[in-house]
Amino acid sequence: MTSALRPATLAALRRSGHVRESVRDELRRNLLFRLRSGEARLPGIVGYDHTVLPQLANALIAGHDMILLGERGQAKSRIMRSLVELLDELTPVITGCEINDHPYDPICRRCRDLLQERGEDTPVAWLGRSERYGEKLATPDISIADLIGEVDPIKVAEGRYLADELTIHYGLIPRCHRGIFGINELPDLAERIQVGLLNIMEEKDVQIRGYRVRMPLDLVVVASANPEDYTSRGRIITPLKDRFGSQIRTHYPLAIEEEVAIMEAEGSAPPAGVQVLVPGFMKEIVAEMTHLARRSPHISQSSGVSVRMSIGNLESLSANAIRRSARLGEELAVPRISDLAYLVPSTAGRVEIEALDEGKEEQVLERIRRGAVAAVFGRHFAPSQFESLVGRFDEGQVIEVGESLPAASYGRAFDSGAELGPALRRLQLPDRPEVRASALEFLLEGLHLAKRLNKEDMNDRVIYRR
Repeated sequence: MTSALRPATLAALRRSGHVRESVRDELRRNLLFRLRSGEARLPGIVGYDHTVLPQLANALIAGHDMILLGERGQAKSRIMRSLVELLDELTPVITGCEINDHPYDPICRRCRDLLQERGEDTPVAWLGRSERYGEKLATPDISIADLIGEVDPIKVAEGRYLADELTIHYGLIPRCHRGIFGINELPDLAERIQVGLLNIMEEKDVQIRGYRVRMPLDLVVVASANPEDYTSRGRIITPLKDRFGSQIRTHYPLAIEEEVAIMEAEGSAPPAGVQVLVPGFMKEIVAEMTHLARRSPHISQSSGVSVRMSIGNLESLSANAIRRSARLGEELAVPRISDLAYLVPSTAGRVEIEALDEGKEEQVLERIRRGAVAAVFGRHFAPSQFESLVGRFDEGQVIEVGESLPAASYGRAFDSGAELGPALRRLQLPDRPEVRASALEFLLEGLHLAKRLNKEDMNDRVIYRR
C-alpha cells in the first residue's frame, strides 16, 4: 500500500477493515505463514535449524516472553534483532505518540485526550517494523528512569501536578509498546530494577516518584544471559525468572561447515582493488582451531570461545596474505600455513589460558594450531597418497618455506606438478602460483604432523627434510 492510500485518520482506518492484533498474535501469524510457505524462519541464523529455532518457534507460537541462555558469541543478540522480521511491515499508530499507541485503544493520557477531542478525525501515522524494536545492555547503573520513565521537571515547571501522567518522560520499555524489547545480560540488572521490569511484565504498572502508573504495555520481552550468571544464586530474582515463559539454550556451531559459513557471512570484505582467495582448507583450519579451543582443558570454558574468534582469525589470515602480496607485488593474495603464526593477536584476546606461566599461552595456541592442521589434512588426504613426494625427500630434497617468500620461489625450489595437480583438483582450487604455494605448505605440514617429514624452524623460515 502506497503512502497516499494508507488511512490517515481513525475513521479511514476503520473503513479499511483494519483489525487490531496484539504483538504476540502478530508474531504468531507471520511465523506460521513462513512455516507453511517454507520460508526461512530467521534468515542469517546458521546452525540452529534443528536445535534452537524449533524451540524459538514454539515460544513464539505459545506467546511467551523468553530468555536466551548461552556463552558469548552464540548469536543471542542477532536472534533478538531478527525477530523484528516477523512483525508486519507497517502498523498504524496515533500521530505524534511517544509510545506507539494504537488508534483503537490508546493507553497514554495524551492520546486518550486527543481521541476524546478529535474523535474519528484523530490522525493516524504508520510505523515501520524496525522502529518497533528496542534493546538495552543491562548494567548495574541502569535506573528505573532509563527503562520505565521519570517525571520531567520541565513539564512540572509548566504547571502540571507531579501525579499527572503528562509529566512523565517515558523510558525505553514504554517506547517499545506494540513491539519487541530486548535486554542483554539480564543478571547484571540491579534487583530493584528487576522488580520494576517484573511489574511492567506481570502487573502492568510501575511506581514513579511514589505514584502508581498503570501501563498495560503490549510487548514481547526477550532477554539474554550467560548460563553461569543466570543460574548463580542471587543474580536474578526468582519471580522475574519465573515470568519468562521459555528458556532457550543456545550453543556454538556443532559442525565445521557451520562455523565456516558464519565466518564467510560475517567476515569483512577485502580492500577495494585487492584480489584475495582463501582456500577452503585454510578456512577449515581456522574453524577447527576454534573447535579445539572449546574442548581444550587449558582454556577456560566458563565464558566460552566465541565465533568471533573464528571471524577475527580469518580476517587476520587474509590481512597477512594481503600484506605479503603488496610487499612482493603478487597479483593474488592467498593465505598459507605459515601465516597461522600471525593469528596470536586475534586469538589471545578471545581465550583465557588457565595457567599463565611464562610461555604457556604460546604453547597452548601452538598445540591447537598443530591439532587443527592435522585434523583438516586427515579429512582431505592420507599420507600414503604422497609416497612419491616423500621419496624425493629420501633422495635428499630439502624445501624452505615461509610467509615472506614469494610464490615463485616455491616452484623454483621444487618441481611439484605431479603431486600438486591432483591435490589442487581434490581441494577444488585453481592452478595458480600463489595457490600452489599455499597448497604445498599444507601438504608438507600435514606430512610432518603425520611423522613422514622432519621440520626445522629457522626464524621466519621453515625447512622440511627427511
